[in-house]
Amino acid sequence: MRHWGPQLVHESYYASHGAGPDNVPVVITVLDMIHEIHGDSFSGFDNTTELKRAAVDRADHIICISENTRRDLVSLWGIAEEKTSVVYLGMDDFRPAASVKPYATSAGKPYLLYVANRNTYKNFSGLLRAYSMSERLMNDFNIVAFGGGPFSRSERDSIDQFGICQNSVLQLSGDDALLASVYSGASAFIYPSYYEGFGLSPLEAMGQGCPVISSNTSCLPEVLDSAAEYFDPASAETLCSALENTLYDPARLEELRSLGFERIKRFTWEACARSTMSVYKAVLD
Repeated sequence: MRHWGPQLVHESYYASHGAGPDNVPVVITVLDMIHEIHGDSFSGFDNTTELKRAAVDRADHIICISENTRRDLVSLWGIAEEKTSVVYLGMDDFRPAASVKPYATSAGKPYLLYVANRNTYKNFSGLLRAYSMSERLMNDFNIVAFGGGPFSRSERDSIDQFGICQNSVLQLSGDDALLASVYSGASAFIYPSYYEGFGLSPLEAMGQGCPVISSNTSCLPEVLDSAAEYFDPASAETLCSALENTLYDPARLEELRSLGFERIKRFTWEACARSTMSVYKAVLD
């Protein structure tokens, strides 16, 4: 990079030292403050916070991917707000909804979809607890968890402890084509996370016509707006109610599909690129 002679360097992740010439302005993207807020979800050997702080301190300007991330950055680290800008991410429409053959479980039973790893702050256990509180839900729906690797022994034990049939909770892994099919076939996408920097998965679900039921924390109401049904992730009771009230209301499900298709139009890579270029120009000026 030093041989290229750049006018500006944009670091898209965290490193202890910059890669560009010393006299060139630096922009850094901060994705979230998960490591600082939910540090217990990560290994004690994880040095992301240390690297992030070094990157932020040497930056001339900081791009945050949501207003929530910016608020957390300013609040936790005392960064001057004028040194920050919000640039929303775009969403990859990896498969047009009309061309997707919806996924179906082997038993053909309707399912609720969870897409994420299952770290503590992702709150997969909260979804299991809420599901177990309703005989109606357990009789009428399975849960499909996409990604995150096979269930661990402790997760299988938790499923048993909640009184859930092991065959009712399935784990899948695969490529974008399978993921699109799973989104398309789900009765609803459930996002019980306590904290996100942006939240691409619910937008992906909306793009495949899948109604979204989401926690009401961090950036999620900001990004999803009125296109989701919300609940308090700290309360299994409110999640259970949100599931029952939404899944058995065909009009509400159809409304969420329609609102979702409109909402994703807000997040394009073209808009992201234009906003990023505006930041570059302001820094150079």
